[in-house]
Amino acid sequence: MNDRVTEYILNLEKWTQELQLLRSFLLELDVQEDIKWGLPAYIYKKKNIMGMSAFKNYFGLWFHQGVFLKDEFKVLINAQEGKTKAMRQWRFNSIQDLDKNMIQQYVLEAMHNIELGKELKPNRAQKKIEIPDVLLSQFEKNRELNEKFNSLSLTKKREFIEYISEAKRETTKQNRLVKIIPMILNGIGLNDKYRK
Repeated sequence: MNDRVTEYILNLEKWTQELQLLRSFLLELDVQEDIKWGLPAYIYKKKNIMGMSAFKNYFGLWFHQGVFLKDEFKVLINAQEGKTKAMRQWRFNSIQDLDKNMIQQYVLEAMHNIELGKELKPNRAQKKIEIPDVLLSQFEKNRELNEKFNSLSLTKKREFIEYISEAKRETTKQNRLVKIIPMILNGIGLNDKYRK
């Protein structure tokens, strides 16, 4: 048992009892428990196979390579249709929804799929990165900013680009730009605090 997972569960305002029970089912299997992206994660053979989380109206599991699960009981959903390719989520609304045998069957299948090497990797090569005009204009004014940005990993570049591009209003874009300039200059990624 990972103390950080215990802390996560005990600090929840809701679903504490439900997640403790769900966790007990998972820990009977040959998985390692950790915290990744701020949430409980379950790892098998150094691969993230699933996560566990609580939301306002439900709690659940998500399987990172859930697309390969048979889903015999038709419990899995794609929480972000059109965006998520491999991940599948299983939502629960009460402690009565937790069927130990069914849950362990899905987890064992996910573990078996790891053994078989079934993995859908994100195809980022097709996604062309287009730097927003507001950021390009800053690069023209500040050569150091441009150089530091170009020295970042592709992942960090994408995060900054998406952060600016997703803003609808011009004022929001400008506010976000002000926030990220010091981060870029210091080589800090937008989501570094969530990475281990």
